[in-house]
Amino acid sequence: MPRQPAERLSKRERQIVEALYVLREGGVGAVRRALAEPPSYSAVRTTMNILVRKGFLSYRAEGRKYLYSPIIPHDKARQTALSHLLKTYFDGSIREAVTGLITADRKGLTEADYRDLVELIGKARRKEEIK
Repeated sequence: MPRQPAERLSKRERQIVEALYVLREGGVGAVRRALAEPPSYSAVRTTMNILVRKGFLSYRAEGRKYLYSPIIPHDKARQTALSHLLKTYFDGSIREAVTGLITADRKGLTEADYRDLVELIGKARRKEEIK
Protein backbone atom coordinates (compact mmCIF):
# COMPACT_ATOMS: atom_id res chain seq x y z
CA MET A 1 0.00 0.00 0.00
CA PRO A 2 1.46 3.41 -0.94
CA ARG A 3 2.53 5.59 1.93
CA GLN A 4 1.38 9.13 2.41
CA PRO A 5 3.57 11.60 0.53
CA ALA A 6 4.20 13.36 3.82
CA GLU A 7 6.25 10.42 5.08
CA ARG A 8 9.78 11.66 5.55
CA LEU A 9 12.24 10.85 2.81
CA SER A 10 15.97 11.29 3.05
CA LYS A 11 17.53 13.94 0.85
CA ARG A 12 18.78 11.27 -1.58
CA GLU A 13 15.41 9.49 -1.67
CA ARG A 14 13.69 12.79 -2.43
CA GLN A 15 16.19 13.54 -5.22
CA ILE A 16 15.52 10.16 -6.80
CA VAL A 17 11.75 10.56 -6.64
CA GLU A 18 12.06 14.10 -8.09
CA ALA A 19 14.24 12.75 -10.92
CA LEU A 20 11.59 10.15 -11.69
CA TYR A 21 8.85 12.79 -11.77
CA VAL A 22 10.87 14.48 -14.54
CA LEU A 23 11.72 11.23 -16.33
CA ARG A 24 8.27 9.71 -15.68
CA GLU A 25 9.92 6.30 -15.84
CA GLY A 26 13.52 5.22 -15.80
CA GLY A 27 16.12 2.65 -14.96
CA VAL A 28 18.85 3.08 -12.40
CA GLY A 29 21.30 4.45 -14.99
CA ALA A 30 18.87 7.12 -16.23
CA VAL A 31 18.05 8.19 -12.67
CA ARG A 32 21.74 8.28 -11.78
CA ARG A 33 22.46 10.54 -14.79
CA ALA A 34 19.63 12.86 -13.68
CA LEU A 35 21.20 13.43 -10.25
CA ALA A 36 23.55 16.38 -9.77
CA GLU A 37 26.13 14.49 -7.70
CA PRO A 38 25.17 10.85 -8.12
CA PRO A 39 26.35 8.15 -5.77
CA SER A 40 27.41 4.77 -7.15
CA TYR A 41 25.12 2.73 -9.37
CA SER A 42 24.56 0.19 -6.59
CA ALA A 43 23.71 2.95 -4.08
CA VAL A 44 21.06 4.37 -6.44
CA ARG A 45 19.68 0.86 -7.11
CA THR A 46 19.52 0.11 -3.38
CA THR A 47 17.78 3.41 -2.62
CA MET A 48 15.27 2.82 -5.41
CA ASN A 49 14.47 -0.62 -4.00
CA ILE A 50 13.97 0.95 -0.57
CA LEU A 51 11.54 3.43 -2.17
CA VAL A 52 9.66 0.49 -3.71
CA ARG A 53 9.37 -1.16 -0.28
CA LYS A 54 8.23 2.15 1.26
CA GLY A 55 5.50 2.42 -1.39
CA PHE A 56 6.83 5.46 -3.28
CA LEU A 57 7.96 3.72 -6.47
CA SER A 58 6.74 0.87 -8.62
CA TYR A 59 8.71 -1.00 -11.22
CA ARG A 60 8.28 -3.24 -14.24
CA ALA A 61 10.71 -5.50 -16.00
CA GLU A 62 11.77 -4.70 -19.54
CA GLY A 63 14.13 -7.41 -20.65
CA ARG A 64 16.92 -7.64 -18.07
CA LYS A 65 16.30 -4.09 -16.88
CA TYR A 66 13.83 -2.68 -14.35
CA LEU A 67 12.04 0.59 -15.06
CA TYR A 68 10.83 2.55 -12.06
CA SER A 69 8.10 5.17 -11.77
CA PRO A 70 6.53 7.16 -8.92
CA ILE A 71 3.33 5.79 -7.41
CA ILE A 72 2.09 9.04 -5.88
CA PRO A 73 0.78 11.44 -8.55
CA HIS A 74 3.01 14.48 -8.99
CA ASP A 75 0.21 16.95 -8.23
CA LYS A 76 -0.56 15.22 -4.91
CA ALA A 77 3.14 15.20 -3.98
CA ARG A 78 3.34 18.88 -4.92
CA GLN A 79 0.37 19.74 -2.68
CA THR A 80 1.86 17.79 0.21
CA ALA A 81 5.21 19.54 -0.22
CA LEU A 82 3.49 22.93 -0.27
CA SER A 83 1.53 22.10 2.88
CA HIS A 84 4.75 21.03 4.59
CA LEU A 85 6.49 24.22 3.43
CA LEU A 86 3.63 26.38 4.71
CA LYS A 87 3.61 24.71 8.13
CA THR A 88 7.37 24.58 8.51
CA TYR A 89 8.51 27.97 7.24
CA PHE A 90 5.44 30.23 7.21
CA ASP A 91 3.48 29.13 10.32
CA GLY A 92 0.68 27.97 8.03
CA SER A 93 0.17 31.46 6.58
CA ILE A 94 -0.54 31.50 2.85
CA ARG A 95 -0.22 35.29 2.91
CA GLU A 96 3.30 35.09 4.33
CA ALA A 97 4.29 32.41 1.81
CA VAL A 98 3.00 34.42 -1.15
CA THR A 99 4.68 37.55 0.19
CA GLY A 100 7.93 35.62 0.53
CA LEU A 101 7.69 34.27 -3.01
CA ILE A 102 6.88 37.63 -4.55
CA THR A 103 9.62 39.49 -2.70
CA ALA A 104 12.25 36.76 -3.19
CA ASP A 105 12.66 37.55 -6.88
CA ARG A 106 10.84 40.67 -8.00
CA LYS A 107 12.39 40.40 -11.46
CA GLY A 108 10.95 36.90 -11.83
CA LEU A 109 7.39 38.16 -12.30
CA THR A 110 6.22 39.88 -15.46
CA GLU A 111 3.22 42.19 -15.70
CA ALA A 112 1.30 39.25 -17.16
CA ASP A 113 2.27 37.16 -14.14
CA TYR A 114 0.97 39.86 -11.79
CA ARG A 115 -2.32 40.05 -13.74
CA ASP A 116 -2.68 36.25 -13.62
CA LEU A 117 -2.05 36.23 -9.87
CA VAL A 118 -4.67 38.93 -9.29
CA GLU A 119 -7.12 36.88 -11.36
CA LEU A 120 -6.33 33.72 -9.35
CA ILE A 121 -6.88 35.60 -6.09
CA GLY A 122 -10.23 36.84 -7.41
CA LYS A 123 -11.24 33.28 -8.32
CA ALA A 124 -10.18 32.03 -4.90
CA ARG A 125 -12.22 34.79 -3.29
CA ARG A 126 -15.26 33.75 -5.37
CA LYS A 127 -14.42 30.08 -4.61
CA GLU A 128 -14.21 29.14 -8.29
CA GLU A 129 -12.10 26.23 -9.45
CA ILE A 130 -8.52 27.33 -10.10
CA LYS A 131 -6.50 25.67 -12.83
